[in-house]
Amino acid sequence: MKKIAVLPGDGIGPEIVAATRTVLELKRLTADGLRLEIAEAPVGGAGYAAAGDPLPPATLELARGADAILFGAVGGPKYDALPRPKRPEQALLRLRKELGLFANLRPATLYPELAAASTLKPEVVSGMDILIVRELTGDIYFGQPRGIRTTEAGEREGFDTMRYTEGEIRRIAHTAFGAARRRAKRLCSVDKANVLETSQLWREVVTAVGREYPDVELTHMYVDNAAMQLLRAPKQFDVIVTGNMFGDILSDEASMLTGSIGMLPSASLDSRGKGLYEPIHGSAPDIAGKGVANPLATILSAAMLLRYSLGEAAAADRVERAVRKVLAQGLRTADIAAPGEAKVATSVMGAAVVAALG
Repeated sequence: MKKIAVLPGDGIGPEIVAATRTVLELKRLTADGLRLEIAEAPVGGAGYAAAGDPLPPATLELARGADAILFGAVGGPKYDALPRPKRPEQALLRLRKELGLFANLRPATLYPELAAASTLKPEVVSGMDILIVRELTGDIYFGQPRGIRTTEAGEREGFDTMRYTEGEIRRIAHTAFGAARRRAKRLCSVDKANVLETSQLWREVVTAVGREYPDVELTHMYVDNAAMQLLRAPKQFDVIVTGNMFGDILSDEASMLTGSIGMLPSASLDSRGKGLYEPIHGSAPDIAGKGVANPLATILSAAMLLRYSLGEAAAADRVERAVRKVLAQGLRTADIAAPGEAKVATSVMGAAVVAALG
């Protein structure tokens, strides 16, 4: 019996997670019957409303004891006035840090049925299949010192610190090389080594680790060029490895090449394969409660959960094939519907995936 912590969060989080639970709860996902113990807890704004903390102690304890975590989304304008430690987004940052979730895997795959939904020409993006491996617990998001202070001249000054240790770079590099070895054996490391000392160390360490993977072709690219190349010729990339901030930006850029950010899943893994799985989009408060959100990124995140944390690769493949099947059948939520195409509700799309699983 595997334990799954389900943290729906805010905005559309509860809706997309509910649709995904119907998939995970199918016993027939595996040949011998998938047996999961699923427990739900509040997080983000919902956590603050329930316990005055975006990551209540009980929620953290549930996550610690689980084999994997399915996460919805957090945040919304109504929480903007809260002090920073109480903001919903802090729950996600704290979970990553507390659980040692250092490796973020973000696939950006263009389904043939959605080629017309991409903002780029079909001939540029058709067949695109990129995996971005983002380091998740270091860099400028966590570096100290940081803050806002008043200078001697009387001006307010904001400051953050970009930091990476050799060990942090080495472990994410091994993760990326391992992923590249299972794919097309091409890895592009993205940095800003022409300007930043942190990136100079990054490039040195990644290059050194690369000598342990002679079968994987390693290239390096500055982040500004990588951003341009993702728009110019995205199919040149197979696996990209980069730091926390650059990865945050590049993976969101890559998501739009697929037609909708509502299609992209992610996995955040520790050194043993335990992971937190979530769609890369936000809480979309403008459509929350309307039943129109796209649950496919969350369902595909559940497929990654099956593959990476539960070791159920065959079940993961079945879920991914079911998603392709419903797209081939023409089902579309509002974010991926072309003008004039019929749009289905969140629950309808979820039910269609369940039906496609047979």
